[in-house]
Amino acid sequence: MRSLSLPGRRTAAGALAAAVTLSLTVLPGFSPALAAGPTEISEIAYAGPDDTDFIEVKAEPGVDLSGYVVGSVTRGGSPQSPDHWTTLPAGSVVDESGVLVVELPITNSVNTGSRADGSYGSSVFLIDAAGTVVDFDQIGGVVGGRGVTAESGGTVPEALRGQTATPTGATAPNGQSIAWTDGSWTAGDPTPGIANDADAPADPGDPDPDAPGEPAPVDPADVTPIADIQGTSAESPLAGQDVTTRGVVTAAYPTGGLNGYFVQTAGTGGDAHADEDASHGIFVYSRDTADEVRIGDHVELTGRVSEYYEQTQLTVAAEGLRHLEEPAEAPKPVEGVLPDGDDARESLEGMLLHPAGPITVTDTYPTNRYGELGLANGTETLVQPTDVHRPGTDEAEALAASNAERGYLLDDGSTGDYTRGASDVPLPYVSTEDPVRVGAPATFTSPVVLGFGFDSWRLQPLTHLTGENAGEVQPVTFENTREDAPREVGGNVSVASFNVLNYFITLGEDEEGCDYYEDREGNPTTANSCDVRGAYDQASFDRQWPKIVAAINALDASVVSLEEIENSARFGKDRDAAVLDLVEKLNAEAGTEKWAFAESPEELPTYGEDAIRTAFIYQPSEVETVGESELLDDIAFDNARAPLAQAFAPANGAEDSTFVAIVNHFKSKGSGEGPGNVDSGDGQGHSNADRVSQAEALVDFADAQQSEHDTDSVFLLGDLNSYTEEDPMHVLYEAGYRNIGKEMTDESTYLFDGLTGSLDHALATEALFDDITGADIWNINSVESIGLEYSRFNSNVTNLHDESPFRSSDHDPLLVGVDLPVAEDDEAPGEDEAPGEDEAPGEDEAPTGDDDTGEDEAGDDGAGDGRTDGEGASDDGTDDQSPGKGNDSDRDESDKGASGGDRSDNSASGGSESGSLPRTGVAMTGLAVTGLLLLLGGAAAVLMGRARR
Repeated sequence: MRSLSLPGRRTAAGALAAAVTLSLTVLPGFSPALAAGPTEISEIAYAGPDDTDFIEVKAEPGVDLSGYVVGSVTRGGSPQSPDHWTTLPAGSVVDESGVLVVELPITNSVNTGSRADGSYGSSVFLIDAAGTVVDFDQIGGVVGGRGVTAESGGTVPEALRGQTATPTGATAPNGQSIAWTDGSWTAGDPTPGIANDADAPADPGDPDPDAPGEPAPVDPADVTPIADIQGTSAESPLAGQDVTTRGVVTAAYPTGGLNGYFVQTAGTGGDAHADEDASHGIFVYSRDTADEVRIGDHVELTGRVSEYYEQTQLTVAAEGLRHLEEPAEAPKPVEGVLPDGDDARESLEGMLLHPAGPITVTDTYPTNRYGELGLANGTETLVQPTDVHRPGTDEAEALAASNAERGYLLDDGSTGDYTRGASDVPLPYVSTEDPVRVGAPATFTSPVVLGFGFDSWRLQPLTHLTGENAGEVQPVTFENTREDAPREVGGNVSVASFNVLNYFITLGEDEEGCDYYEDREGNPTTANSCDVRGAYDQASFDRQWPKIVAAINALDASVVSLEEIENSARFGKDRDAAVLDLVEKLNAEAGTEKWAFAESPEELPTYGEDAIRTAFIYQPSEVETVGESELLDDIAFDNARAPLAQAFAPANGAEDSTFVAIVNHFKSKGSGEGPGNVDSGDGQGHSNADRVSQAEALVDFADAQQSEHDTDSVFLLGDLNSYTEEDPMHVLYEAGYRNIGKEMTDESTYLFDGLTGSLDHALATEALFDDITGADIWNINSVESIGLEYSRFNSNVTNLHDESPFRSSDHDPLLVGVDLPVAEDDEAPGEDEAPGEDEAPGEDEAPTGDDDTGEDEAGDDGAGDGRTDGEGASDDGTDDQSPGKGNDSDRDESDKGASGGDRSDNSASGGSESGSLPRTGVAMTGLAVTGLLLLLGGAAAVLMGRARR
């Protein structure tokens, strides 16, 4: 036995910095040799004090391991310290024991099962002197699952960077180790220096000494059919036993991390399988032989039967594979609809399938990382139960059960993470030109294999699918369901709601102590762990805002309520600075002064002043503001955003055409404490009681607004963080509000956990609902892959960024059309009156602001936005907020810019004062059409004017 105790001796970049002299005696009869047999890690001791930890390397006696790199990384994918890896010095030769033991510390942060999926478990590695990774094994995890991915930082050996470990599935109690024995990792007492019989097959028969390499054939009477291995229940009746079986290789994964292949009994499948209860296919986990088989090979396999995540598999060592020369009938794919439910699918596990019938994409969220797509039979997506049924009812529970039975995944034949270890591999299923969207029909064009893993049924392509080989390997096509603009909704006024994904002009790099998320090359993308929730730097913001601008200009609503836009007062700016920035960019892209915004009121609330806020922008040519905006000050919004109310009227509206719009952003579902705020499991998530209180306060606020503006026309808009049939929504229904999206569309605004539903809503009073002409949810965001989002820029070698509106946010905008009364024009020209050629523009022409040249360039100094994954993940920060008003000293006239200026119930905005910032999209208080009529033979001047409401 060789035992090397090697202290760390590297620079920060991981290079050898100093020589350490070790006494290494070459044994008599042994001269250093190149590795002839398998060289691999055979034992890992980590579960005791650091001075008892070791990594044992197995190799042929006499093999020279000089220059090999041995060590471990933590669950985060990097060595805990320089002492945790080393380069073996000259003279590191394996003795007659067949192993070499390297003593060095290994962290013991490990786990098993799904909790270890790709991110939890110390992992040990072996790199040869040429820089090739020989072995990379994760302690714990799930056999056949995802392993830890090595980081790309300078502390990680260069050859290991981005590589993914293979989970051992084994952990050891204190004082024990795990060892590679009989084709699997098991825990036991440490045996440093004693070779384990890692590759011995169960009983392959007597091999022919003159024909090394493959074992002798097994008597056919001793061959166990695959159907007998699978059995008729979820778990194999032969689990834990060694068997020999035969089959034809139907799918092979020598790359991508699955480390195995599927085999199916010759001649099985097709229509004949309809009458059978057991599967004839099985997954073979064999990192030793995965690259030695090809699709169509007829093979005999000897190995141990086991289950991982309830999928039956056969683990085969190098000596357990034998190629058969006799011809075998090719298996046939089972064609038709993949049945719903575990019991029906169990008899197809591991077999060739060709799915048919209507199939719909249900989830794209994991696609950019793991190459997985959610699918379901039929033409409908999987729906959040509480979006269509009251929480906790039998109907909601039945829908949840149906979702579980209907859903399955289309995978990529890989365990890689396309944003980490596999980021240099072009990812499949995600594209700017051929998008795969939730709700899109899917059509299978070639067979797949049905597998199971990570609690999901998975359709696997027949080999590792990437963006490069998709033309040959991808087994399915998808309909492109994108719409370049929302559908027509009618009416003379339109109102929309849009969550703008943390639109921040304050950058993370500008805030002290602000961390950031990074792309695959270490460049910052979005801010992390600070009040800034948007882009970290200007480059990232310049990828964000064009998508938001494109979406809003295409939405083209008269009034747009905004959620998740920066509250600039939190960063020492005018409260409206971010809204002004957005309006300037919208006008620059539109090429005209199309947009303005409702200025913040002078009186700011004590509660609900978060780092993000709500806002209104509008088109002065279509509507005008009536009176000042108002923020609700209520303790119910201490953990959310204060509702903002603004009255509007059509630009040519009648006296009774005023309506009130109130934009909201309730507390998210992601966290909560106190009575009624802990997730009860009924589907409403955390903080349901707080959202109910917020809905009740909103009803009272809306009542007050109706009285103040003498109108019974009220819109309640925004991100209510409540699905359609949840308790907060029913508070609003019981107060007389009707849900426009629910009653007039069949679409949803959000996707979470593979289920569609609406968190964003537009509700109207009964009187206003009667005037609604149409509604549309423009699905440009929630149904698209998050890989297209600005925050995921350069997460994969494939460039997925463009400036289109698609995936500009994670919520979809909702658009409503309404017909409101217009004023009769008693002074319209008569039949015999025709305006003269020199007549000034008529009063009904909206000002465009085209004379304010130079304003369009003012919107280029924006800043950023960021987003964390998950429902309501980043909208609850209320720490460090100061109650009361913003800094009045910062709120001078120049900062009001495009706000539209002061206004009252009977007038629109006035012009800007001298010295102020150029105004954009200003609504005029009175449009005075002044003409100077020069009379022949006189000098009389007549001033003609008309005030416009």
